Amino acid sequence: MWEHFDHGADIGIRGTGATKAEAFEQAALALTGVVTDPASVRRTTAVSVACAAPNDELLLLDWLNSLVYEMATRRMVFAGFHVDLGDGTLTGRAWGEPVDPDRHQPAVEVKGATATELRVARQDGAQWLAQCVVDV
Repeated sequence: MWEHFDHGADIGIRGTGATKAEAFEQAALALTGVVTDPASVRRTTAVSVACAAPNDELLLLDWLNSLVYEMATRRMVFAGFHVDLGDGTLTGRAWGEPVDPDRHQPAVEVKGATATELRVARQDGAQWLAQCVVDV
């Protein structure tokens, strides 16, 4: 599951999942949801992403900012994600397609993920949460 939450002029994104990796994947889907409806995105092209950081929170930021970079430089949107987590490392894939302004009707451009409200944690001993605010 993913969702957005209000945060002043910016937008909070939140992903939850049974595992930490699933929460990271859902946070990435929430990132796409800031730009366009993820259901409108075809999964025709795969892009690989690798990140490393000293803790889970910074790893989430690196993952999301890598996706923002890929979206901007490739002029793509993504709607499918797979994450493998190691000790301070992330290997991921994102599937998507080039932006089609008529079909995707991009709402905003995400400038980057921030440390504001940054959190990666297990909730109530069950679901994992991965969240932050993105600058738009």
